[in-house]
Amino acid sequence: MNPRIFVGVAVVGLVAMMVLFGFSSVISDVGEDGFFTSPSDLGQTVLPLEIDLHDFSILEITEKYATLKVEFKVSNPNFKSVMLQLIKYSVYHDDELIVVGEIGTRPEGGITSPNYFIILNERPSPIGEKFTIKNTGNTPELWQALNNDELNWRVTAEIFYNLSSLTSGQENTSTFDFSKQG
Repeated sequence: MNPRIFVGVAVVGLVAMMVLFGFSSVISDVGEDGFFTSPSDLGQTVLPLEIDLHDFSILEITEKYATLKVEFKVSNPNFKSVMLQLIKYSVYHDDELIVVGEIGTRPEGGITSPNYFIILNERPSPIGEKFTIKNTGNTPELWQALNNDELNWRVTAEIFYNLSSLTSGQENTSTFDFSKQG
């Protein structure tokens, strides 16, 4: 068989997937008022995303480091899907800052590689990551609390999101504060 046939089929398949993906985002952005209503006419209000601390756990403890996991459950009360760009979080133990982290990215300036999450309505999404704390020897009470599972944690989070269309909505932020007593 001619190899050009395989290349042609692959190109047609790729174009079909791109058209399907583009069409699904257009359908998502079509409101009850139809295709020709501009976003400014609709008064695009974005309801705040709801976020819960789904999981905060210790995965591994050694003398030199501890690996922990933080996971948030993000829910979308909006009719349309929402693009969650970034979750900035801080972890405290007894009001002492332990770690600051980010999940996702915010677009800044020119060309950047996006790392964001599409949050659909009526479908909560778990979003989290693992992080490592190094034992410097300066916080023996923290390591003792980790080993004895007597944690007094507080996790703060700030999220950045907007509607999943580039033509509607604006950037929105929300802050959250969670605590867990060991």
